[in-house]
Amino acid sequence: MSSPTNRSEWEQLAKSLTINGNAMINGVYKSAQSGETFDCISPVDGRMLAKVASCDYQDANMAVANAKAVFEAGTWSLLPPVKRKAVMIRFAELLEQNADELALLETLDMGKPIQFAKAVDVAGAARAIRWCGEAIDKIYDEIAPTAHNEIGMITREPVGVVAAIVPWNFPMIMACWKLGPALATGNSVVLKPSEKSPLTAIKMAQLALDAGIPKGVLNVLPGFGHTVGKALALHMDVDTLVFTGSTKIAKQLMIYAGQSNMKRVWLEAGGKSPNIVFNDAPDLKAAAQAAASAIAFNQGEVCTAGSRLLVESGIKDELIQLIAEELTSWQPGHPLDPNTVTGAMVDTQQMENVLGYIKAGEDEGATLVQGGKQVMADTGGVYVQPTIFSEVNNKMTIASEEIFGPVLSVIEFDGMDEAIQIANDTIYGLAAGVWTSNLSKAHKTAKALRSGMVWINHYDGGDMTAPFGGYKQSGNGRDKSLHAFDKYTEIKATWIAL
Repeated sequence: MSSPTNRSEWEQLAKSLTINGNAMINGVYKSAQSGETFDCISPVDGRMLAKVASCDYQDANMAVANAKAVFEAGTWSLLPPVKRKAVMIRFAELLEQNADELALLETLDMGKPIQFAKAVDVAGAARAIRWCGEAIDKIYDEIAPTAHNEIGMITREPVGVVAAIVPWNFPMIMACWKLGPALATGNSVVLKPSEKSPLTAIKMAQLALDAGIPKGVLNVLPGFGHTVGKALALHMDVDTLVFTGSTKIAKQLMIYAGQSNMKRVWLEAGGKSPNIVFNDAPDLKAAAQAAASAIAFNQGEVCTAGSRLLVESGIKDELIQLIAEELTSWQPGHPLDPNTVTGAMVDTQQMENVLGYIKAGEDEGATLVQGGKQVMADTGGVYVQPTIFSEVNNKMTIASEEIFGPVLSVIEFDGMDEAIQIANDTIYGLAAGVWTSNLSKAHKTAKALRSGMVWINHYDGGDMTAPFGGYKQSGNGRDKSLHAFDKYTEIKATWIAL
């Protein structure tokens, strides 16, 4: 069957879609043991998609017990790396073969445009699984430099049971950035998707089984953070907890880890990324296009969103005008229309949060240049115009707090030193952009920025070969690249006297 090519065909496919809302525990789809469910509402038009299992501590106990048992049995953990690789590649292939269904679930569930759900989310998820599968039999252990009568071996072993708590903005990609290295290195995983977007994780659990990942190795528990998420974070048999989400929740998870078994906790906790444009930027049009995309893509629901645009005074007015023109092509549309580039916010609560920040910007004296309104309310969905504020200072709420919506704060500066000072004046340190024709200035600025990722004369670059993560309260640890494997393996030193 050919892929849909227009909104009508996607809507027809949606009508025929069977949506599973159950948890996956030990290879079997199950209701929550309590029988509780929650409504999964589409932000596209407000209709209910499914009743989803609302898991809690009982389900967490069952999933972790099965994950631990299969890990200790060695069914997956002791499988030769080359065999795990073959299964992982098959898993990636199944993601690609089911791309239309997965993309549709993602769009209906969290509101992103169907073109990006398929080309970015599904493709990126499959790429992450395949890359990690390919890598696993190419990571070598070490031999220490020793005396002639000794051998020092440094080996990696899987940590055991991994709990992965992932966000709602890129449900598949964020899950697969964690599933890839965790599964490839032989761990068992309990995945908790966000209650705002659980559907693709539930579907992926079946595809993992179909690929040959043994029962119990990948379990999926939909539910809320304060119930099943907390249960996993406190569980004495969870060895590692990985999380992407807000800084507030990240801090709480660290507390839970300390209260339980000192499990390793790896956190990616968002950002307030500066996108710095100097007077000598090589191409203002390109900078404007990148700035518009950096705030409007995925409805601004991106942890690396370029939400603080730092502009040198000589080009401020011209650049703002260019960005305003660019954002006219990023206006919200129906997510199932393949031409749409900006979809719905994930839910009513998030839309109201974003509108609240827009009001705060106006109340604190920033100048609303463009946007700032809810649109398409007659659809039953939740849509917000991309928004630009000028005359912003770094202490304003819209410049200091992560909005997670399409709200751009333009902050003026004079000179490199002031740009760096403003850029670093934040609790976050995830990503940054720098636009300049001066190679020395580019390097000096990039080195001075307290940020895990810096992009020069573009925004949001990188692939699976480069690590993803930040400084300060943007978290610790890294997703992607070979560095990610450190989170899911123990390093053992074995010293042999000959």
